[in-house]
Formats: sequence, C-alpha cells, structure tokens
Amino acid sequence: MFKNTILKNGNIIDENGNLLENKDIYISNGKIEKLNKMQDSNGCDVIDCTGYYITPSFVNLHAHSPMNILKGIAEDVTIDDWFNKKIFPYESKLKPEEIYWGTRLATIEMINNGVTAFADHYFSQESVYKAIEDSGIRGDIAPTIFGLADDFNEQLKDAENFILKYKDKNDRINLRLGPHAPYTCPGEILKEIIASAKKLNVGIHIHVSETKEQVEDSLRITGKTPIEVLYDSGAFDLNVIIAHGLWTMENDLKYLNNNTTFAFCPKTYMKLSMGNGNIYELKDKINFTFGTDGAASSNTLSPLEQGRLFALNGKFILNDAENFNILEIWKALMNGHNALNFNTGKIKEGYDADLLIWDLNMTNTFPVYNPLTSIIYSSGSENIKYTMVQGEFLKYDGKLKSDVKMIVEIVNEIKKEIIERGTGKSKIKYN
Repeated sequence: MFKNTILKNGNIIDENGNLLENKDIYISNGKIEKLNKMQDSNGCDVIDCTGYYITPSFVNLHAHSPMNILKGIAEDVTIDDWFNKKIFPYESKLKPEEIYWGTRLATIEMINNGVTAFADHYFSQESVYKAIEDSGIRGDIAPTIFGLADDFNEQLKDAENFILKYKDKNDRINLRLGPHAPYTCPGEILKEIIASAKKLNVGIHIHVSETKEQVEDSLRITGKTPIEVLYDSGAFDLNVIIAHGLWTMENDLKYLNNNTTFAFCPKTYMKLSMGNGNIYELKDKINFTFGTDGAASSNTLSPLEQGRLFALNGKFILNDAENFNILEIWKALMNGHNALNFNTGKIKEGYDADLLIWDLNMTNTFPVYNPLTSIIYSSGSENIKYTMVQGEFLKYDGKLKSDVKMIVEIVNEIKKEIIERGTGKSKIKYN
C-alpha cells in the first residue's frame, strides 16, 4: 500500500546537476505528482527537508550481489589466481539459500549507499529474485551462462524457463540473459544465446574486453575484437549491458549504439592490476555509467565510490586536472537509470519516486560551496539520510528498514560453513 508523502523545503539537484532551492515534492502512489509548494498536507507524511538536498537515487549497473558472502576471501592475488584458485572454486559449492542471504546482505549495503536499482549477473537466479523481492529494491537479473561448461544447454534452458516464469511478475524486477563473456561463450554458442534473447524479447548483460590479454586472444583466435564478435552475433540489436569494456578499442566504437551501456568498475581494475585500458581516453565517445562488480573484488557496493575513483584515475592517467569534472561524473552516475527501464532517474512529475535525501551539514562534507562537489568527493553513506523506492522509505532518518542484525547473524553462520567445507571444482576456467 503506497503512502502519500511530502518532502518539504528541500533543495533539489536533478539528473543534470541543476539546483532548485526550497521546493516541495508531493509523492502519491509511488510517483512524483507535484513539484511546488504544498499549502495543505492533507494527512500526508511530511519530511522536513530544510537544509537537505534531494537527488535521484543511484544505479549499480554491474553487480554479482551474492558474492557479498565471499567479501574479503580472495585478497592480494593475481587475477588468474583470484578466479581459478579462489572465487570459482568457492562459488562451485555455494547453496541456493547462501546465494539468497548473500544477495540480501548486498541489498542492505546498496540501500545504505543510495542504490535503488542494480543489474545482477549470477547463477541460482531464483534465489536472487526472491532476495530482491524481499528487500524492496529494484533489480535487473541476468542468469549467468557459461557456454563452454558441460551443462551449457541445461544452463540456457534454465535461464529461458526462469524468464518465461517471472517476466513482468514484479514491476521492480527486470530480466535478461547473461552470457558470461565471448571467450566462455564462443562462436555459435553466443549466437544461440543472442537468438534466445531476441525470441524472449529481453536484453543481455555480458563481460567484454576486461583485459588486454582477452582482446589479444580474441584477435588471434577469431581475427576480431570481443566487441566485434558481439556485433557479428547480433547482440547490438538488443539492449546490452557491457560489464567493464576496459580494453575497448577505438575501432570498436563504430559497432556500438545508444542501447548499449558500459558499466565501469575502476576499483576492481585497480585491485586486480588490470591496467589502465582505453576507457579514460575514450570515455567521451562511450555511453557509460558505473558498477561495483562483486564484493569479492571491489569490497564495497557504492557506484558513487566507483565514480569518484574513475574521476581521480582519469585526471592522473591523462595528466589533465580539468577533465573528468564534477558535472560529468554526476551525469554518468545518473545515466544508470537510462540503461534500465524503470521510469526512474528524474525528479519530474510522473516519474517513480526513487530518491535520496542528503544531509551535507556534517563534518565530512561541510562547508558546502557546491553540493555536487560535496557529494562526489566528500560524502559517505552516513550523509544519505533517506533512501526511497517507489515512494517507500528503505532507509529512514539514517536507519535501514531491513532487519540488519538478523541478516548479519545468518551470514556469519554461512561464513563459518564456507570456510569449513573449503573449495570445490569449477565448471569453467578463467584465462
């Protein structure tokens, strides 16, 4: 049951970084109904936003949310060992209920960080679906498909059946297919997955050109870059989320269109020593926003932190302090809403009320000369006083609505089991 709410006397920062001072926002049936001064509260819940800033929420466009259960388990190793000796072997033994609680843990962290929608790429998709449903957040779920695994046909069929069963059942949850990567779904396998996505009328979410070696191997084996392989498979006829694309080549840009959005995760690239890539030089020609990858690689689930690191890395790598400016990073953060079809991301009448209320009058952000500067370079989750999805508060006056203590206790018991049973055998190898 939706509540009617008035956010009173707030300072609005829209998706383009424009500031509108001392405004009221009237929210009814989960949507923004009016943006003007309300003389009568008419029995609505009223939040006094005097001195606060109201913005659209954040989107995390690339996540492996269940991996919160493995946060901190694979540190100070090479990228090959991270996948092949740590993550894939541990994941091979995860149970559906553990994936559910890993996702629940991820959702409360994201809500605390102002994320109201995320694009997930993982297996045991029904567990992920239920966790999103129970959390109140929005999700875009792509069941992971490993084309070179012995059970590829079964994986694809399971993903197709999942989409047929759950598509359009919850207006907070969208579905698509998740081929892992061109190197794990090569040739005709990728084309088969793309054909299935077209038949189901859904998009895809795929890892592409993560490392220089992946691009070089693709050119050696196929004569094409991974982006070109995607193009030849017909992928760009669909809505596509490209995870990473760190080593996208300039010649690849001709294959892209506005239905393709890159999710940059610079914290992961730094941690796993994946190189600078080309995205800093090409960012003005790429439609992008930010993701967090999994918590086992980025350790935190904050697109804002990823945007901050992207800006700082870019200034350093290109030796250009005037580039990667505040407004550009803000617009890139807001661009995540455009990649997901949720009617969110704008503070305008008719849009769903997925909003954040910021208190920047705190020691880490004060004084405020430019609120966007304070948010992007100084703020933390403590500055987000309220997180709202469809007009419902998932974080209220600094406190999460979920039972955090219960989730943490359950995950702590799961952690003990994971350590006790150790690693298993992975279906796939990273190379």
